[in-house]
Amino acid sequence: MRIITSDDIIETFFKIYQRGLLYFFSKFTLVSTKRTKSTFNKIEIESSNWWIIPKIRERWNKIISGDNTESYEHYIVEKYFFSKENLKLLSLGSGVCSHEIQFATYKNFIEIRCVDFSEKILAEAEKKAKEKKLSNMIFECTNINNIQLLDNYYDAVLFHSSLHHFKNIDLLLDKVKKTLAHDGLLIINEYVGSSRLQLKKAQIKEINRILKFEIPRNYKKRFKINITKNKVSGPGLLRMIITDPSEAIESNRIIPYIHDRFNIVEEKKLGGNLAMLLFKDIAHNFLIEDLKTNTLLNRIFYLEDQFIKNSNSDFVFGIYKANQL
Repeated sequence: MRIITSDDIIETFFKIYQRGLLYFFSKFTLVSTKRTKSTFNKIEIESSNWWIIPKIRERWNKIISGDNTESYEHYIVEKYFFSKENLKLLSLGSGVCSHEIQFATYKNFIEIRCVDFSEKILAEAEKKAKEKKLSNMIFECTNINNIQLLDNYYDAVLFHSSLHHFKNIDLLLDKVKKTLAHDGLLIINEYVGSSRLQLKKAQIKEINRILKFEIPRNYKKRFKINITKNKVSGPGLLRMIITDPSEAIESNRIIPYIHDRFNIVEEKKLGGNLAMLLFKDIAHNFLIEDLKTNTLLNRIFYLEDQFIKNSNSDFVFGIYKANQL
């Protein structure tokens, strides 16, 4: 593991420039939960990460549902819940609940329970739900590790980019297994790569090769600052712990822990091994859908597909049913 890297210095400068000194000084507390909250409570902050690129989202849709215009929520409801009623869904680490709100629009669900530790983002989520006149949503602010769950109760448990923020994942998944009803589904859309985002040398090497030889200079301008991104080193362990102690704390154990407790219904590679770090702070340059940009993105997608062809994917969409062991 790398304790500190050149990216750490660059990232610190950018965060001060983009978010201000108050955000920077919020990290200087010995209380780890406060450092984590300071990251997630800033819901209004603009960013330039890979998920803002429309073609990335279309790519995920295509991989999951076979249709680049079909969201995974619609895909799940149509394939697994189409003829079912009075369904209950639990989302742990729900954040602003954008995916949960989408599930709540389907009449199949009588209860969507969103649980998160940030009062601010849950308040924002509840506001959006009320605007959409959704009466089947419950918002609960609590520590997930202390949550009490009824046995054999939920038809689905969802982790969307949240499971990798928890420690003692094995114990949490034991709770999930018990609270799922017969034939209930565990649904994940998750980062499952190296813990603390300590990317492998092969990943860093290939990302730097792409930056140097594949991406034109005008696509490498960093977000809100006139500096080009020419090389990456990946985050150091120290910055990961200081900025967000929960980030990818046990992420490399997620898939093994799930496979020990659940049977695979479907599991699909979403990539991200290259794209996540490659597009960080330059994703805004890829928002215009013209021929040149689309050609460049398709080339990068091809390179990533080749990279993960015979290896694990850092991001996975999966649906599972509890085994009987």
